[in-house]
Amino acid sequence: GWKMAARLSGGENRLVSLPLSRIRVIMKSSPEVSSINQDALFLTAKATELFVQYLATYSYKHGRGKEKNALTYSDLSHTAEECETFQFLADILPKKILASKYLKMLEKEKRDGEVGEDDEEDEEEEDEDET
Repeated sequence: GWKMAARLSGGENRLVSLPLSRIRVIMKSSPEVSSINQDALFLTAKATELFVQYLATYSYKHGRGKEKNALTYSDLSHTAEECETFQFLADILPKKILASKYLKMLEKEKRDGEVGEDDEEDEEEEDEDET
């Protein structure tokens, strides 16, 4: 029955755009996962698709891409940086900076004595409180 759930009657128009085989591989990469129910696979794929759609729509509406009628990487990284809902993506969608600027930042961190490490621990504790 799950194959029918994954496709509409037309066959070409799928209810899920993401490849289920790829989603299965990602899910199985977790050591806690031994087997994957077909419904769970389908629902995970659909939820992922809806999340990406929401991220893209939000980024487009709140970004500068609207002026150009395009969604840009900068719009996505700005959303990850500024919107609390998407802040967990900040490492995945970092703001683009020049390599020279990044190297200067690393030098400054070394001179200042690795200030950033304590801040990261505080953020992890805050995340635990929220869940």
